[in-house]
Amino acid sequence: MNELNKASAGDISPEVPQKRRRPSPWSWIPTLYIAEGLPNVIVTGLSVVIMLQMGMSNTSIGIYTSWLQLPWIIKPLWSPFVDIFKTKRWWVIAMQMLLGAAFAGIAFTIGTSWWFECIMFFLFLTGFSSATHDIAADGYYMIELDDHQQSFFVGIRNTFYRLAVIFGNGVLVPVAGLLQKYTGIAYSWSLVFFGMAGLFIAFALYHKFRMPQSPDDKSRVLTSAETFRMLGRSLSTYFTKFPLKETIVAMLFLLLFRFPEALLTKMSPTFLLRPAAEGGLGLSPEQYGLAYGTIGVIGLLAGGILGGILASRDGVRKWLWPMVLALTLPDLVYVYLSSGHQAGLGLVTACIFIEQLGYGFGFTALTLFMLYFSAGEFKTSHYSICTGITYLGLMLPGMVSGYLADRLGYHDFFILVMVFCVITFAVTALIKIDPSFGKSVENKSKDNEQ
Repeated sequence: MNELNKASAGDISPEVPQKRRRPSPWSWIPTLYIAEGLPNVIVTGLSVVIMLQMGMSNTSIGIYTSWLQLPWIIKPLWSPFVDIFKTKRWWVIAMQMLLGAAFAGIAFTIGTSWWFECIMFFLFLTGFSSATHDIAADGYYMIELDDHQQSFFVGIRNTFYRLAVIFGNGVLVPVAGLLQKYTGIAYSWSLVFFGMAGLFIAFALYHKFRMPQSPDDKSRVLTSAETFRMLGRSLSTYFTKFPLKETIVAMLFLLLFRFPEALLTKMSPTFLLRPAAEGGLGLSPEQYGLAYGTIGVIGLLAGGILGGILASRDGVRKWLWPMVLALTLPDLVYVYLSSGHQAGLGLVTACIFIEQLGYGFGFTALTLFMLYFSAGEFKTSHYSICTGITYLGLMLPGMVSGYLADRLGYHDFFILVMVFCVITFAVTALIKIDPSFGKSVENKSKDNEQ
């Protein structure tokens, strides 16, 4: 009788377990994409600064730092294993621990006489660990969030990814520069990488408790034959889910969309840091950190957020060409800065802000197109194939960027970058995207009513 009265009064028996509230995406997306962005900016961006400070030429910097992008290009070869074995969450945490170990390796060896061989080894280890982390993190993102949430959070995740770029270029470079006033170049970077090792161990521990265990994030127990059959299906469906012509156009778009930016990205840091006698602007590490690594990336963040909001409201198709123009035309600021005019730090910073604002807005188109093309079965593997193609599109032009800058000089090099913008326009004109992709459910409903 008492039990019936308790039930009628709305009491809940202590034996009935309460449903645990799932952590909000806001509690793990920011830190997850900071952890995804930091290794990338260290391998592809910070390595340029380190090698420049250690006395290497533009040609050597372009070649060696471009090779470091190889792990992101070939990651589709092992992305199906991330799809099949263990969970995406397990891979994320394990790779963050391995990244901490790789950064510790750089810290221990950068001051040795064989520093170049050592940091190339550990940067490659960082690259392979980071590429695997990208596969797992992006797969987890697509599993845990629905279509509209993915579109909404694409700007947020890109924002925190870019905050990692701020931290890499806007904090780590100036910190190393300040330390260099009291210590040598190698020792200053050693201290920086010891700090990075500790940070990634902290990331791993945090995500172990804050990333929810999704019911769709499962490891699969397969035989060897089933595994290879699954790998074959993963690769074959990537090339057959759309008509062949659309697939070829999509791959060309992924490969060439950032062609001019691939040339610019490698040489813009060297242009900003090299002294005027060598054709550069002669910024100090602290000025570089402020202009390029902080104010510039704030522009990048603003552009990314704006792109995500507008694509979520109207669909990516409507904003595709404005995004393309924003990605390419602001590169003209480097033509101006390299033309010999006197430019103070304020003007340099304003030019970098404009260029990065446009890049952040334009990059949203590429991110959403990869999500669009990867939808369906094996979305994790297919997304990694897309990103692998885009990194190949960065690596190949990047390898010759230093040679071109040394041969032509910075001014003519930046003019050539603008000429190559026609490639971006050409591949964009060929692609097809569902006009409703990325829109919120409410806006899709309004379109159907109309």
